[in-house]
Amino acid sequence: MTIPITTALNAYRTAAQGAGAATGESAAAAVQPGQAFADMIKDNLTEAVDAGKKSEQMSLLALQGKADLREVVNAVANAETALQTVVAVRDRVLSAYQEILKMSI
Repeated sequence: MTIPITTALNAYRTAAQGAGAATGESAAAAVQPGQAFADMIKDNLTEAVDAGKKSEQMSLLALQGKADLREVVNAVANAETALQTVVAVRDRVLSAYQEILKMSI
């Protein structure tokens, strides 16, 4: 089942306006379509980078004998989960982009 892009955009716009109304914002102050998604992606990428840095720091502390093994394992597992999430989102975005390219005009 193929959904026209205009239908998807209208649904997103309606949802964004509904979210603005639910939080007490006026329709004029609602987030522009696409901006909230971009901010979400940016925040998640920043968190993934921070998790990777923390796991590296914890690994170095473990080598120096200053960190508990459980803390190191947790930090590495968090970084791995963040990386897997970033890769999954990237794959979905690329898949959606390829589907858009396949659409006839």
